[in-house]
Amino acid sequence: MNASSVLLVDNSNTRTKFMLSVDGCLQPSQRVLPTASISPPAVRRLLHGWHFERAVICSVVPSKAEVLAQSVGVPVCRLTRTARLNIELDYPGVATLGADRIANAMAAAGCPLPCVAVDLGTAVTFDVVVEGPNQPRFIGGVIAPGLSSMTQYLARNTAQLPAIEPEEPERVIGRDTAEALHAGTVLGYRGLIREILAGISAELGCQPYVIATGGDAPLLASQLPEITELDPLLTFRGIALAGRLNP
Repeated sequence: MNASSVLLVDNSNTRTKFMLSVDGCLQPSQRVLPTASISPPAVRRLLHGWHFERAVICSVVPSKAEVLAQSVGVPVCRLTRTARLNIELDYPGVATLGADRIANAMAAAGCPLPCVAVDLGTAVTFDVVVEGPNQPRFIGGVIAPGLSSMTQYLARNTAQLPAIEPEEPERVIGRDTAEALHAGTVLGYRGLIREILAGISAELGCQPYVIATGGDAPLLASQLPEITELDPLLTFRGIALAGRLNP
């Protein structure tokens, strides 16, 4: 029997990532395009040499999702709130719920519950999944600006603060402007994460399992004992699961 190959597409605001799933197993390589540069020729060039029978698109950029669907040349499943899911969306604002958050919640449903999926990307999202009578329930979460959003804002809107790539600070009291920015951004964001997780734990009445993903997760999660697990492929795992549930 031939292997079944599915293209998984994580279309976020900053970058769009592509990965293959073969017979339900994520393949090790990823390909990436800046979301702003997505076009049919760019997508076809990027995917040259990859072979797949269908695609699953998880998008928070509707205009680019249309372009992606037209570019891949195979039947497309879109991960939306109306797709078949492994979770109940117990969320009054479901019409505003991003597909990336659904994917993270779907993957988190396989962890010990209650679970919080923390995605540290362009935005920082916290998505809470708890036990349900029939299947796990997504009950809501938290959204905050991401680390890069804050550093870029400061660089654009202040005359003397430089653009930086956040890194682990050597000290809290910065001895120059760059050191001060590293301390403020990295330590400040850890404080934000810790405070939000503390509030979620208080409302749940217990300490949840916390799984972190996203581009800034390796840096920010490294000194946060509240985070149980780091999984850079969490969103792709949710997208792959949606593909299996929506053949």
